[in-house]
Amino acid sequence: MSRDLVLHDWVVAAIAMAAGVAAGLLLRALMRWLGRHASRTAWSGDDIIVDALRTLAPWAAVIGGAAAAASVLPLTTRVTGLVNDSLIALLILIATFSAARGVAGLVQPLAQSRTGVAGSATIFVNIARVVVLTMGVLVALETMGVSIAPLLTALGVGGLAVALALQDTLANLFAGVHILASKTVQPGDYIRLSSGEEGYVVDINWRNTVVRNLSNNLVIIPNGRLARTNMTNFTQPEQKLSILVQVGVGYDSDLEHVERVTLDVVDTVMADVSGGVADHEAAVRFHTFADSRINFTVILGVGEFSDQYRIKHEFIKRLHERYRAEGISIPAPARTVSVQSWGAQVPHQRDAAASVLAGNGLE
Repeated sequence: MSRDLVLHDWVVAAIAMAAGVAAGLLLRALMRWLGRHASRTAWSGDDIIVDALRTLAPWAAVIGGAAAAASVLPLTTRVTGLVNDSLIALLILIATFSAARGVAGLVQPLAQSRTGVAGSATIFVNIARVVVLTMGVLVALETMGVSIAPLLTALGVGGLAVALALQDTLANLFAGVHILASKTVQPGDYIRLSSGEEGYVVDINWRNTVVRNLSNNLVIIPNGRLARTNMTNFTQPEQKLSILVQVGVGYDSDLEHVERVTLDVVDTVMADVSGGVADHEAAVRFHTFADSRINFTVILGVGEFSDQYRIKHEFIKRLHERYRAEGISIPAPARTVSVQSWGAQVPHQRDAAASVLAGNGLE
């Protein structure tokens, strides 16, 4: 300290600090105003920028006021340098957190545009956030006078041990990146694994893939297992799919009439029921002479996987009602058994059976 502190020094420092706080409050109000206007625009980038500045700008004003207050105080060169370095490092950390939030906000819509669905793939967001935070912390340490070269060397040597200890975690991380990069599975897809789990992919994070099944329960699948297992994706290459419904009519039915009536019911279901594909080309294919009826397959189209249950429900109801109105029978399974009499041989067999029973004491 070059001289003693006087009241004037404290007053000027307090004024500088108050000015910084006041500027921070004004900037915070300004950021709120800009945020309301940015939310009304179609471009999402301005919302991300304002959200990042909402924290950085007020704190930068406060730190600037603190630096001005420190500059008017009669501090020693060493203390002044320490205070300035600390304030700069604090500003760098605040800027780093703001930048990480902004980068995450930019990466998330980019990932969504790549997947084409509203779901989120947080693995890319988390990776981007960790990279930005790591770089910011290293810069802050360098600003404080901490040499990061030995730290990087230690991290490089210890990285091998960490990689061995976190082998499964890293395998899941890279498996998740590979799944998303190859577009094998994306958020919003309906998948079914060979082990039986199925549902809509909600998210793919750094370790697990989250799947919501039709009963609204979450199934957590490690990314490594998802990458190795056999899987059916019902959303790719397109979300629309065809479903098959098995029907049978009696042998006395006019098959041409049956086909016309069935196709008419299919067309009404496709046009009226939510989830049906209006431009679907209905098809009926007879294929089996069964024991009591002629079986055939009806091919219907649905918009996506879960729509099939509603479409099948309405189709079976309407088809049954229409068949009754048209006099088309759907016979129950039946089998005709013919019994022939062999004359005198039958009583002989009965006598033999009776003698066996008598010999066993059961007659």
